[in-house]
Amino acid sequence: MELKKELTNIAKSAQEASRFMLTVSTATKNKVLKNMALVLISKKESILKANKKDIARATKAGLSGSLLDRLTLSAKRIKEMSDSLIEISKLNDPVGEVIKAWRRPNGLWIHKVRVPIGVIAIIYESRPNVTSDCIGLCFKSGNSVILRGGSDALNSNVAIYQLLKAVIKKYGVPQNLINMVTTADRDAVDVLLKLNNYIDLVIPRGGESLINRVIKSSRIPLIKHYKGICHVYVDAWADLNMAENLCYNAKCQRPGVCNAMESMLVHRDVAARFLPAMLKKFKEAGVENRGCSMTQRIVKGTKRATEQDYHTEYLDLILSVKVVNDLNEAVRHINYYGTHHSDSIVTENYENALEFLRKVDSACVYVNASTRFTDGYQFGLGAEIGISTDKLHARGPMALEELTTYKYMVFGNGQVRE
Repeated sequence: MELKKELTNIAKSAQEASRFMLTVSTATKNKVLKNMALVLISKKESILKANKKDIARATKAGLSGSLLDRLTLSAKRIKEMSDSLIEISKLNDPVGEVIKAWRRPNGLWIHKVRVPIGVIAIIYESRPNVTSDCIGLCFKSGNSVILRGGSDALNSNVAIYQLLKAVIKKYGVPQNLINMVTTADRDAVDVLLKLNNYIDLVIPRGGESLINRVIKSSRIPLIKHYKGICHVYVDAWADLNMAENLCYNAKCQRPGVCNAMESMLVHRDVAARFLPAMLKKFKEAGVENRGCSMTQRIVKGTKRATEQDYHTEYLDLILSVKVVNDLNEAVRHINYYGTHHSDSIVTENYENALEFLRKVDSACVYVNASTRFTDGYQFGLGAEIGISTDKLHARGPMALEELTTYKYMVFGNGQVRE
């Protein structure tokens, strides 16, 4: 009962604060964001100290190298967090934007206007930079936020949260605009998901078990930020040097993130020329290659890929490989095994590129580019709440516009309906 009371009070206060935000000017929002950015830099040592505690505990618990990478902060990554807040401050404020307006024959003026969603609960795992990104985006878009991060990053998340919360107090903005649930009690998530009188939207981002738990328990509308089983398809018309660089980047640049390549598809006409050097390069980088029977025949010693491998988001230096007969087989494979996140084709054939773009049912579809670009900052959106794999309301990198809804403002001069 105490937990329910505590979380209900947080949600209730967040709702009140969100209504206050409707009166806060864009200029004030931008000043707050710039000061948040400065605080992250000036207090980076305290953030790094907190992060070291999380790293030590995670190392002792035996987390994999890729998961430790997701958890680890550095001076460079804190600078990137700060830069994201500055970038958000430079973006247009979506709140109050007139999406469209029209006059009816009876003289009514109808305006479709962007407004904040209200109170957003974000349930996430591992990466501490999510804390500052979510606070910055929700603040600029006029929403209150309730953050529930994973226990493995608790010290880092709390350190960042407390620093940014202190900034808004200086500007007379209610501190309950940003909130963090710090209890280790796993029941906290279930309690939050029942507070539909106060919370307008839930955004879960993390592993499959977390997403499924939220789907099962929530009484609140949600936008899923699901796992990323991302593909790169090397077409028969590919520039193979380009393909090698793109595939290597997509897999090895940062394997523990959701936009890393998990499965590589290669057209049979170029497989014998492309796979030996490519898989050798992966192996030298520490990647465990798992391939189909054709891959095994071309590159001896390759481990056989199972059906489960093609369904797996490794978040690690493991790669599934398949040789396909044509573009249509590649598309069918991606739409069946993928998670509708990010997929890419490497080709010099314009018609094949267009067909891939049309037929692959993913949030982000690329031609001759690495899937690693699926990122709010890389898209020029300042930052992201995450990558939505849903289709309704938001899809792909979810930033300022996706954190708003709209309402109709209607102007009349005495009209009555007959």
